[in-house]
Amino acid sequence: MSIVDTSPRTIGGTLRHILKHAWPILISQWASMAFGVVDTAMTGHSSPADLATMALSISIYITVFVGLMGVMHALIPIQAQYVGAGDLKRVGQSWGQGIWVALILSILGGAVMVNPDMWLRFSGDISPEVRVKVGDYLLALTFALPAGLMFRTVYALSNAVSRPKLIMMINLVGIALKVFFNWLLIFGHWGLPAMGATGAGISSAIVTWITLGAGLWVVLRNPSYKPFELRIGRPDLKAIWSILRLGLPMGGSYLIEVSAFTFMALLVAQEGTAVIGGHQIMSNLAALAYMMPMSIGVATSALAAQSIGAQNMQQAHRTSMMGLVIGLCGAVITALLLFFGRELIVATYTNNPEVAAVALSLLVLLPFFHIVDTMQCINSYLLRAHKVAMVPMLLQIFALMLIGLGGGWFMGFGPGRVLMEPLRNYLLAGSPVGAGSMWMMATIGLSVSAALLHSWYRYITQKERA
Repeated sequence: MSIVDTSPRTIGGTLRHILKHAWPILISQWASMAFGVVDTAMTGHSSPADLATMALSISIYITVFVGLMGVMHALIPIQAQYVGAGDLKRVGQSWGQGIWVALILSILGGAVMVNPDMWLRFSGDISPEVRVKVGDYLLALTFALPAGLMFRTVYALSNAVSRPKLIMMINLVGIALKVFFNWLLIFGHWGLPAMGATGAGISSAIVTWITLGAGLWVVLRNPSYKPFELRIGRPDLKAIWSILRLGLPMGGSYLIEVSAFTFMALLVAQEGTAVIGGHQIMSNLAALAYMMPMSIGVATSALAAQSIGAQNMQQAHRTSMMGLVIGLCGAVITALLLFFGRELIVATYTNNPEVAAVALSLLVLLPFFHIVDTMQCINSYLLRAHKVAMVPMLLQIFALMLIGLGGGWFMGFGPGRVLMEPLRNYLLAGSPVGAGSMWMMATIGLSVSAALLHSWYRYITQKERA
């Protein structure tokens, strides 16, 4: 028995189906992403040291969390295919084993996060004050990691069964709580000490555990989820490995995408506190804009996987193509907003003129960066619907790490520094040499990634039809 409609649809019907699924995911992702944006904006009005702390700390945390989150997102195509095939009992079994996977990954991720010096050694001479604050912030988020990863099992289940509004409502409440606890702990209200960036980390830990409790309460008590017979059960090594076999290369792809930007932040730190702050504003905006293609990718992937589970391959391909069309249209609109509204946007992040000048010099490139980022993002999700993850990971290593990050270092800080200067001065006049060159090469790397991933998707679908 299937609880979702996997029957063939027209192009218009497919478009409406994706949008209906995607908009709650988009709001949910914006709310989740708003944690980092709120931390950056609020600490930006605390002190320059706190803003620099957030730039480095969030880069490190996001690298760890997003990589592990990618592993957990393997549950989406796995469960969506079960749903499409009407195998509801296996949906519940995979959800329970996902809890065990989350706990295992939490131990590994926490071990990495409690040692920030292994990351900060790439950043050159960091002030002792910032170094201490980074350690305190990451320690607080280490306690948030298990809750964040277990919540991803609820996230995956809700999207696999086409009920994304649950996550949207929980995350909207979460961001309201986040602002409140930040106000208490960053600035020191109601008799509490002003803890700056450390308070932001503690705030995140508190809210993450609250949202996990809310998510578990809903899926375990809501009658809509009873057909899946959700239960944790004992660890099943075979089931855990089936999740990891798809999840590890998926997590690798996520890790490649985000770690490229993490190491950008660590390298850019050599150019001073103002450049760190300006780069962080650019990164925050790029990540916030990324939530749109990510939400469309998740929705498209889940719906396509449901059709694959129902053996309706024509509808699966139609869903995938409409996902790309929607993503491109959304990217163009977002790019226009970013280009014409960049001065107002930067003013909401910082009142420091040096940081603002750096950010404005970089933001000229962001609209083009976002369009190619959208295309590579959605194409990667199309492949995940077919449970194809290993080759996409290898393609992204080549495009994002070798061309984007490696080329950015070579052109911005290495022997090829003078080669990029004419183009950088033309496109990003007044931008820092290292930061400007790295963002330009990152854009080129994303363009290559998008082309390679789409070519591989076409190959896979043609092979399946044959």
